[in-house]
Amino acid sequence: MAAHAPLDYQTAFHLAPVGLVLSRDRIIEDCNDQLAAIFRCARDAVIGRSFQVLYPSADEFERIGERIPPIMTAHGSYADDRIMKRADGELFWCHVTGRSLDRADPHAAGVWTFEDLSATRRVAVELTPREREIAALLVTGKTSKQIGRILDISSRTVDVYRARLMRKYDTGNATELMQRLLGQ
Repeated sequence: MAAHAPLDYQTAFHLAPVGLVLSRDRIIEDCNDQLAAIFRCARDAVIGRSFQVLYPSADEFERIGERIPPIMTAHGSYADDRIMKRADGELFWCHVTGRSLDRADPHAAGVWTFEDLSATRRVAVELTPREREIAALLVTGKTSKQIGRILDISSRTVDVYRARLMRKYDTGNATELMQRLLGQ
């Protein structure tokens, strides 16, 4: 019988089937090869850099960063589906989950996972940053009122963006829009 190589936390981190990041103050301290593959970059290209390099815009980086602390403080973790940006500029849907090492200071240090959803959900049309945020919340089943509360905008404004998304995706109703956003 062949001897097995010892397993340790570092081996598990680097061989995990999802992208993993260790962060401090929204800076990528370390990441695994799967994260580099998902974002089509070398590990060295993101280590020591702000998470902002993974976002489609600085505005989205800031707004999502502001949403994380209250949720993480209350629940101990944060998760969402959002549109991210690969190093080559391609936008794609990604499931992001994070856990802070200190609930009282959620951005201080944490562990994050990134799962590429592009095999089942495509970014089919050009969207503004706000449209991307609203689309990401729509696919979770949130109502206009709930989205408005999360983004600190009125539910009527959410409805205006939903109508824009329906035009861009050439859909006649909310059900068709959801199917397009989910890539079905």
